[in-house]
Amino acid sequence: MVARFRAQDHRRLAAAVAGLALALQAGAQDAPAQAPFITTPPEVVARMLALAGTGPGDFVIDLGSGDGRIVIHAAQAHQAHGLGIELDAELVVLARRRAREAGVERLARFEAGDALRADLSRASVVTIYLLPFLLDQLRPRLLTQLRPGARVVTHAFGMTGWTPDRTERVRLSARHEGQGDESRIFLFVIPADARGAWRAANGWALRIQQNFQRVEVEARHAGEVVAVSEARLDGAELSVSGPALAFRGRVAGASLAGVLNGAALDFERVR
Repeated sequence: MVARFRAQDHRRLAAAVAGLALALQAGAQDAPAQAPFITTPPEVVARMLALAGTGPGDFVIDLGSGDGRIVIHAAQAHQAHGLGIELDAELVVLARRRAREAGVERLARFEAGDALRADLSRASVVTIYLLPFLLDQLRPRLLTQLRPGARVVTHAFGMTGWTPDRTERVRLSARHEGQGDESRIFLFVIPADARGAWRAANGWALRIQQNFQRVEVEARHAGEVVAVSEARLDGAELSVSGPALAFRGRVAGASLAGVLNGAALDFERVR
């Protein structure tokens, strides 16, 4: 029945968990019986989009968009096109009206829909405020539908097993209902699939193990091991360095094209 949760229910649940954590820290004995509808604080809206590096060329999708504030801010502050997905029809109407009043209806659109079933393939930036178990259900869609290098920013909760690329704490100018005076946001950059064995025509070979954006690389040349001191995957961009090795390239399906020790070199995935 999780797929039937409305987007505003996601946020109420998230606010309830956040509020409960604050209450426990303060030594409260009882959690509130029902959390109210909670909006994202303006400072958090601004930082989520800034952390994603949002710009005019981006398409932002906000899952559970409520009154539309994130998509509207993306249009106003970053000239980015965006789509808010919200199941509550009244909130969709409200968001559209606010976009018209802000003069950004050409950039900011809103649709009724289930946040857990949305088509994300157009997005270069996705913003989310959901409970962890709902984020975990959404994670496979993020990884399969979004292009490598797309940015996902979550509010309050991260994703199980996936270390964020960056985490920030946002101090609020005033206490916000259900969140206190501070919020956390998490940035995840969608990684390319770089795992496997790669070979180039001149005797270079790489073997890559991958856990989301974290990679371990073994390098060989003419059958001899080449020491690797650092390897990094940022979206589709792979960099590998060592005492006698400097490679930077881009993963595109079964090919890895780049520059190794100053010379252009193309790898092919063999398995």
